[in-house]
Formats: sequence, C-alpha cells, structure tokens
Amino acid sequence: MKQAPRLALLTIVLGLVAGCTSTTRQAPIVERTPATQTRPAPARAEEPKDEKGMYTVRKGDTLLRIALDHGENYRDLVAWNNLRDPDDIKVGQVLRVAQPEGQKTAVTTSPVPMPPPASQPPRKTAPRADKKPYSETTVAEAQKDQAPRVEPAPQPAPAVPAGTPAGASGDERLSWMWPSEGRIIATFDEGRNKGIDIAGRMGQQVVAAGAGKVMYAGSGIRGYGNLVIVKHSNSLLSAYAHNRKIVVKEGDNVAKGQVIAEMGDSDAELVKLHFEIRQQGKPVDPSRFLPGR
Repeated sequence: MKQAPRLALLTIVLGLVAGCTSTTRQAPIVERTPATQTRPAPARAEEPKDEKGMYTVRKGDTLLRIALDHGENYRDLVAWNNLRDPDDIKVGQVLRVAQPEGQKTAVTTSPVPMPPPASQPPRKTAPRADKKPYSETTVAEAQKDQAPRVEPAPQPAPAVPAGTPAGASGDERLSWMWPSEGRIIATFDEGRNKGIDIAGRMGQQVVAAGAGKVMYAGSGIRGYGNLVIVKHSNSLLSAYAHNRKIVVKEGDNVAKGQVIAEMGDSDAELVKLHFEIRQQGKPVDPSRFLPGR
C-alpha cells in the first residue's frame, strides 16, 4: 500500500508544474527578415560645364580631336595653352579653345632698318664725281630722285555664287564644289555620320571643295585615316578623310578645285572619301553648301 502516497505526491508535482506552465508568459517568437541594406546610388558624374572659349579634357580626347571639334588649328591650341607636348594632355585639364580676346595674329615682317643717328659720321664709300656736300637742300633733292612707293593693288572680292541673296554673310558667300566624283553611299546623320561618304576608286582625285588654307594634313585623328582639313573662314572648315595619299601640307593656300589628296581606304573598310563641313566646330549637313548634282 506504499504506492498510494507516491501516486498522490506525483499528482501534486504534476499539478504544480502545470500551474507554472500556465502562468508563465513566453515572449512571442517573431521571425524577422533581415532588412535589406539600401546603399545610396553613386552620384552620377556630371559633365563639366565649360566657360566660353574653354574646354575640359575628357577620357579619350586628343588635342587634334579637340581642335577639330572647335574648328581651330591644333597649333593654335598649343600656343594658347603653352603646351610643351601636344600629346601630353590629361583628363580634367582645362584648355583654351578660342583665341584670347585682344590677341592678334602675329604677322612676320622684315625688320625695318633704323637710320643712323645724326651725330654718326657718314659711311665711307668710293669717291663719286657727282658727290655733293651734306646739306638740307641736298637731302631734299635726293628724296625727289627716289622712286615713289608703289602700293599693292587691292585684291578683288571673291566671286559670289549665283543665287546668293544680297547681304548674305561671309560663310554664305563662299563658293563650293563637290570634292570628288562618285556615288554617295552614306548621307549626313548628326548622331551617326558627321558628313557624307562618296565611293570611288583607289587613287581617284580629291579636290578642295572651296578656297582656303590647309589647317591639318596627317593621320593623327583616330577613325579618319589620312586626313586633310581646310579652313575657309573664321567659322567654316572642310575635312577629307581616308585618303591613300596627301599631296598638300599644312599652311598651303589652296584654290577651289585644287587636288589635295588621292582617295583611299586608310582607317576604313572600303575605298571612299568621307567629307565633312564644320561650322564653329559643329558638323553640318554638306548638302546645305554643295551645289545640286
């Protein structure tokens, strides 16, 4: 009969345990998903805003490309920015791409000899039979005997193309012609093609589309091959790319229709002439300037 007390004790213990369980509040278990850490998006690099006449060098730029895009001679950019090496420009460097105000183009002239001071004795020369003593009268007579100075004849104004409206600007008064014969295989598209492409044969003549001065002749601009750039006015230039051979050099004055290169396929997939006209450095549709075909 000893089992009865044990059963009673076990019943009491279980009752206490149940009571404790019912009165103890357990904190609710909440499954929490780790919050996704939202990182702020990196600030988008803004294109540098350049002051008028200035340009900030970007990745991939070359001085030649910058000069072409601004309608200037790369040699001028070298001078305006005091560059020792045209190939040594750095990203972020600010360059002057327009002629500084008040600066004039230097004109090289022969030095004018200065007359000797009055106190200096005259240079000894071989005796002359008609030699006269120095006096104001003698000087006046000598000046009369000198040949009068001949002023250079004024240059005639360039011919105005037929149909040009009165009062047209200098750019509109320029006379243009096609730079080469051939079929147009690509037209102007500001987003993809900055000029027109003319198909032809290897060695075909490429001529200046208008009178001007050769601003560049070489192969230093990627994607253009052997390139000639002719400047026609302060705001207009023309470019002739992918040539096989260049027959002019920088600084040459060329006439409208003068041969400047031979057509080729340098830095191109086929023989063609890529022709551009740029106004203030910006590519414009050449059909606005070239005569109808």
